[in-house]
Amino acid sequence: MRFLSLAGFVATLAMPWLLNSCGGYGRVELAQAPKIVNVSSYDPKERQRGGDSFSQNDVSGLKQNGALGLIARTGKGRLIDDKCADFLSAANRQGMLLGTYYFVLADVDPVWQADRYLSRLKEITSSRGLQGRKILLVGDFDTKSDPGDFIAFINRIQQRTGVLPVIYLENSAQLRSTLSNASSAQKRRIRQCPYWLALYSHTSGFRTPKDLMNAYGVWNDWAMWQYGGVEWSGRSISKHYYHGPWKSPEYFGTMDRPLEHNAFNGTQQDLRKFWDQHSWAP
Repeated sequence: MRFLSLAGFVATLAMPWLLNSCGGYGRVELAQAPKIVNVSSYDPKERQRGGDSFSQNDVSGLKQNGALGLIARTGKGRLIDDKCADFLSAANRQGMLLGTYYFVLADVDPVWQADRYLSRLKEITSSRGLQGRKILLVGDFDTKSDPGDFIAFINRIQQRTGVLPVIYLENSAQLRSTLSNASSAQKRRIRQCPYWLALYSHTSGFRTPKDLMNAYGVWNDWAMWQYGGVEWSGRSISKHYYHGPWKSPEYFGTMDRPLEHNAFNGTQQDLRKFWDQHSWAP
């Protein structure tokens, strides 16, 4: 039996979706886990087979294949993503949960990037008639980021919105080294934000989310798992997890091209509570 530290117990009180998680593969099987798709200006990728398609103006195919939420990239460093507004509008028309992420670059002030992120969301919601819709907030951190970058971004987002953002991390050796060597105080602060992990394969030596968490030395649990990704090698190549009970197919349902897809660590009810807690209405 695993016992939580006092900090971990307090975190479960603040984030009830963490309770009763097994910490390995998740609280539910992959087939039952709520699905979320994340997109950027690189989407959609090229068509590779017959099936359902999608665009930044029509995501009905994603909804029909079981995606409950869509997370669109808002910006990267000093650049904005020119498809974010269209993707959010399209997801809104389908009644999907709305989410966004900002790719935080290490060579740009993280506070400036947090401000640009929130300002851009205000611009989008105002111009697209999305006022009042709550939008999930996520920080996706450059592999060169240090703990100070994480904390500065987190602090600014929470200061301006009252919301703790979700933290997405690539499966990066540099980030694992950086975060595992962070101070206890830095780890406590970062741990307050839910962990969205990327693990497409077990050949890297990390078979489960628990393995990754142990390597980072920060989180005791995870919120979302990006088990399906895309690698570019002259064409878009699906990178999908294929080990044990979370073995997944090459494509997301009947979609005709690779895309990045995720599963939530809980039930649909848990997902909606989690989304509401970490979302902001610009």
